[in-house]
Amino acid sequence: MRTGQLNNLNVLMPIRKELRNNATESEQFLWQFLKGNKLAGRKYRRQHSIGLFILDFYCPSERLAIELDGAVHDTTDAKQQDEDRQKAIEGLSITVLRFKNEAVLKNINQVLDEIEKHFK
Repeated sequence: MRTGQLNNLNVLMPIRKELRNNATESEQFLWQFLKGNKLAGRKYRRQHSIGLFILDFYCPSERLAIELDGAVHDTTDAKQQDEDRQKAIEGLSITVLRFKNEAVLKNINQVLDEIEKHFK
């Protein structure tokens, strides 16, 4: 199946909406720097799904996913799930960048610089 057929499946619409409406503090903060093509003119989507995976942020032109991780991602099981999920997404030729919530809130310029390093 082509990636275009995997984008924003209708079955996930209620979940995507819920996640957007209940974004974490770090997601809300990063979004202020990404929305409206603010970061180097690139368009980002919040809570965009690829297949059954919902990405925190996705830049279609760069095929770049940005995931923000809080403490819930620190368990052994969560780390394994994140690794499996990331491999599946990267198997679709999408680069996945992961940042800790604290990094976004405390070092936003460093996070934005790291994102820009992955632009083509």
